[in-house]
This record gives sequence, C-alpha cells and structure tokens, in this order.
Amino acid sequence: MPIISSRESEKEGIMHVACQMLVSARTAPKSGGVDDILTAIVSEAEKEQLALEMESMAEERKIVGFTRDAKNVRDSELVVLIGVRGTKKFGLNCGACGYANCEEFEQTDKKSGQDFTGPTCVYKSLDLGIALGSAAKTASMLNVDNRIMYRIGTAAKRLNQLPEATVIMGIPLSAKGKNIYFDRPRGVKAHR
Repeated sequence: MPIISSRESEKEGIMHVACQMLVSARTAPKSGGVDDILTAIVSEAEKEQLALEMESMAEERKIVGFTRDAKNVRDSELVVLIGVRGTKKFGLNCGACGYANCEEFEQTDKKSGQDFTGPTCVYKSLDLGIALGSAAKTASMLNVDNRIMYRIGTAAKRLNQLPEATVIMGIPLSAKGKNIYFDRPRGVKAHR
C-alpha cells in the first residue's frame, strides 16, 4: 500500500465533512416541514472569487473585517454556503415580518438591500439558523475547524453562488495546528 500524505488525507477528510454538513443542514428541522434551505460547497477558483469579492467589499465599505475574513477564506480548504428562500411565506399569519398576515407579506415587493433580499419570514430565518447550527455542530464533532461568517454570505450573494437564496451565510473549513478563525487580529471594529 502506498503512503498517503497527511495533507492529501486531510483535504479529502475536509471534503467528506463538508458533504456531511450539507446532509446536516438538509435534515435539520424545518418550520412546518417545508424545506427552503439551499446549500453548496465552494472550493478552488470559486473560493478565490469569493475572497476577491470580499476584498472588493472591504474597499467599498471601508470595513477591514471583510479583508480579514477574505484571508480566512483563502486559508481554508473550502467553504460551505447555507442560504434560505426567505421571502416565501410560512402561512401562520404571525406578523413578525411586519405585515398583518402572510398574504400581505407575500404580495409586498421584495427588495434587495445592501446584502440580502427582504422582507424575510421569521420562520425561514429560524430555519436558516437551525440549519447553520446543525452544520457547524457536525464539523465540530468531526474535529474540523469552522466558523459561521456573515461576510462570506454577503459576497456569495453578490456572486450569485446560491441563486435562489435571499439570505446566505458561509462556513469556512480548515484543519490546521491551530484554529485560524478565532485567533485573529484585534482592533477590527465588529460589523455583523
């Protein structure tokens, strides 16, 4: 049997974990059993596009956190994207979206904001949060470093990497001697 390098094995292992994360996001509980979660794995050239877009956004917005997070994307093996079709109604008429009922919510014009499209149904947002938590937990249980990042999602949305998603978050993955997502430069003003 040939020798398989640590790097090659780790790369393959991270891809396996990413696939498991997509399964976790898919099987996470959904409001009313209606699944509007969207997922993808971004690697290689598309991952570099994501990092470049984040750097462009850093310049546009004068927010250095985008540059810092772009470095995290580059230093990661790959990125898991999880989004939601958030402008779809749930049918509970709860009013949390700011409209009197789901029909009024559904008939309102959907508008793209700086990062995402809204208004968003609160139940679709909850579904996204549960899917993100399930996916991040899977990576953590399998000892792959990860962090849910808003800024990755904003760049992925601009690049149309999950075309049907109205809100997207990104989870970069790495396996290094030290977690690269939590030992980051200080002095960066938080913008979430």
